[in-house]
Amino acid sequence: MVSKAQVKKVLSKAEQRCIASGSRLTEKRKKILEIMVSSAVPLSPYEVVDQYNEAAESKMPANSAYRILDFLVGENLAHKLASAQKYVACSHIACDHSHEVPQFLICSQCQNVQEVGIQAGLMKQLKDNVESTGYNMTSQQLEIQCLCPNCQ
Repeated sequence: MVSKAQVKKVLSKAEQRCIASGSRLTEKRKKILEIMVSSAVPLSPYEVVDQYNEAAESKMPANSAYRILDFLVGENLAHKLASAQKYVACSHIACDHSHEVPQFLICSQCQNVQEVGIQAGLMKQLKDNVESTGYNMTSQQLEIQCLCPNCQ
């Protein structure tokens, strides 16, 4: 469970990152990011909308959530898990150091996700292996189905 203080710190850092990149973390964007940071599992756009609409005075249509999620992914504040068609908040928003390519360990039973980094050398080796087959890697993001410690 993420504490309110941790959520506040993440949102503050996210706002700083948006300002630095020349974009804005509007109130709706901030609320959706807060929902994602507070969630223990990845969320679909419809799950995000449902949670947003439960707490908001005015309802948000699903197409707005898709646009906001795309914005958050573009700002490296969230990640889209292609295998599940769901989204997770980046676990490194509040960090002050650079990070490696993200790899996602996804629990097959409870859907909990752990974001870990992949060393640049390993990614280069993987890319070289892919290219040796004549294919081109279109995404470096890796998603690995696992069992978390609680589900083992």
